[in-house]
Amino acid sequence: MRTPLLFLNLLTAAGLLVSFQASAEIPRPEHPRPDSYRTNWLNLNGEWQFEIDKNADGESRGLVSGKDLNSKIIVPFCAESKLSGIGSGNETVMKNVWYRRSFNLPQAMKGKRVLLHFGGVDYKTWVYINGRFVGSHIGESAEFSFDITPFLKNEANEVVVQVFDDTASGLQPTGKQAHHKSEGCVYTRTTGIWQTVWLEAVGSSYVDNFSIVADPDRSRVVIEASVTGNDPNLKLVAEAFAGNKHVGTATATGPWRGQQLVIRLNKTIRWDTKNPFLYDLKFTLFSGKKKIDEVSGYFGLRKVTIDGRRILINGKPVFQRLILDQGFYPDGIWTAPSDAELKADIQRSMAAGYNGARLHQKVFEPRYLYWADKLGYLVWGEFPNWGYNYKPEGYAPYITEWTEVLLRDRNHPSVIGWCPFNETDGVAGEIQRVIWNITKAIDPTRPVLETSGWSHTLMHPEVLDNHDYDQNPETFRARWMDFFSNSPVTTIPSRYKSGSHKDIGVPFMISEFGGIGWATEGGWGYGSGPKTIEEFYTRYKGLVDAQLDNPNLFGFCYTQLTDVEQEHNGLYYYDRRPKFDMKRLHNITSRQAACERNVPTAPLPTSASDGNVLRVLIGALADGPLAKPFHYTTQAPDATWNRESFDDHDWKTGLAPFGNKVGEPRTEWNTSDIFLRQNFEYDGTEFKSASIVIFHDEDTEVYVNGQKILGLQGFVNEYNMHHITEALRKAIHKGTNTIAVHTHQTGGGQYIDIALLVEY
Repeated sequence: MRTPLLFLNLLTAAGLLVSFQASAEIPRPEHPRPDSYRTNWLNLNGEWQFEIDKNADGESRGLVSGKDLNSKIIVPFCAESKLSGIGSGNETVMKNVWYRRSFNLPQAMKGKRVLLHFGGVDYKTWVYINGRFVGSHIGESAEFSFDITPFLKNEANEVVVQVFDDTASGLQPTGKQAHHKSEGCVYTRTTGIWQTVWLEAVGSSYVDNFSIVADPDRSRVVIEASVTGNDPNLKLVAEAFAGNKHVGTATATGPWRGQQLVIRLNKTIRWDTKNPFLYDLKFTLFSGKKKIDEVSGYFGLRKVTIDGRRILINGKPVFQRLILDQGFYPDGIWTAPSDAELKADIQRSMAAGYNGARLHQKVFEPRYLYWADKLGYLVWGEFPNWGYNYKPEGYAPYITEWTEVLLRDRNHPSVIGWCPFNETDGVAGEIQRVIWNITKAIDPTRPVLETSGWSHTLMHPEVLDNHDYDQNPETFRARWMDFFSNSPVTTIPSRYKSGSHKDIGVPFMISEFGGIGWATEGGWGYGSGPKTIEEFYTRYKGLVDAQLDNPNLFGFCYTQLTDVEQEHNGLYYYDRRPKFDMKRLHNITSRQAACERNVPTAPLPTSASDGNVLRVLIGALADGPLAKPFHYTTQAPDATWNRESFDDHDWKTGLAPFGNKVGEPRTEWNTSDIFLRQNFEYDGTEFKSASIVIFHDEDTEVYVNGQKILGLQGFVNEYNMHHITEALRKAIHKGTNTIAVHTHQTGGGQYIDIALLVEY
């Protein structure tokens, strides 16, 4: 495509840009919005004055204008990062900070309307030009801008930015930013400016937003354009180009801001992962015969549809081999050190056989999405909802910023779906439903996953998922093959289910799995790490194969692309060095999936048993009075602890679930290990099937009368069903029997609850 970036050198040579515009001395010098590009712009990255306002009295001290701040910072890097020149990490909590710099308006901008853009500032921002208040913005992820034309002077201009960021308040979403110190799966904070700041000259009337809906079946694109300004006799012309060839034009006239244009293309090239072709797009705005504004971008000709359990791209099933990408960098934290590193992270993922990513708990910058568009890389857009307490008084800024994100990113063909929440609990149901409806209203062209992982509350979802960190490929495979069976004996009774444990016939993926720790010194990974590199490859292949072979899954997401600080389960180290043989991983990950071979899927669900034909031998929380107390200890017993004859009279007694903080524990458990025993009666009647329903965090072994009937690695976030018919038949006998359970926990929250069910 004719990328707008190719124009930079020509414009600089022509004197239309100041000499340092594309200089290597300017950090992140590239234009931040290739999808909405004007030639007349000025990058304001680089050295700014900076001050931490510890007493929140900067305004009364006159920092709004005319006063030097007490330190320096390199924008667009946050003060916590090394690249900012400060590198405070999490040691300093910065609730209030100030930025200041001056700029001279380039000659090419004089007499124009001038916009001041911020790619991203965390969290609440106030902006002053030459001592005058321009405007404010709430949010950490969305781009915002102000028309600063009335505030400018011909000589040097001063811009001052005040930022308030209170990550620990619970009133703002923070994603994976640590509220205090980096631990578990939260990392170094980002405070203040963390994306490019730039000036842009536009016309007296100008195109300020547009949406592009591709219609490949009719060889056209439908465009909604918003025009700001009051010039008379406005005419908007949109032109499409394939390479250097003009392939379509549409024109709209009239004073109203909303303009619809339909470009019928005389050359049809569809965008997909194998051929990510991009058309160039140019808007020209006229007042009468006078050209007053011009903006360029691009689009991909592709559509997304749902067919039963599959998600189709241009009518074809494409198994979504996604990787979890958290977008953290050792030296820039939330900000990539260079545009090349944004592209390289995508290429690193593709080298391991992946064709896309969950952009996890962070809204990635448009330059990343540009490279995803160029490389044919599928991404799910997410919002950093962690840290937010879901109280109604916080709904408005959440809704507003998510809307801004959708309006900014909806035109990228690489964005294949939206997922505005991750791992929420039931208290988030109201805001999740509100956000889902807003998302579908703004962008009806993509599937929307209400939340990833846990508490699905929609009555009629269009896509579902689950997180499963089971490290045993055999039990992992069996669970997700059984999930799509409609036989009552293999369906988990609904009393144990959360929304993500109901097969309702919509597309389904395991959106977090694996997380296999390797080289975890000084950090952690999920479950018990492999002891050898070959054991890693065997486990990785087993978990991946289990999903590629399942015709009822449309995709998966492996945790994760890189290590992040103390979380050491990446395919690459935090500094992006590879841990493994990427060619070997590529061969495992990229082989054809059952979904892509059109292997028949399971029939659509019918009404399943609610457990009426099942007898409870050992009850879990949901079984009410059938859940009997366990004898338990947190001290390692002798080797005979799981046998019937073992004397446990001096153990403590408590009701499951056992745990600490997560779930609904009825008996506290906060050590690394717990051992449970309970006797139960069996009348000797032959049973058709037997199952264990279990919620475990973390590795768990289950015995009946001293014989092991189930072994699980890793943790789950809800109840799962495991079929143990033959194993139980070999272990059980008529009369009194003993179940024994050992759960080992390595980090995070503890939890264990279990039910033993048989069907007659």
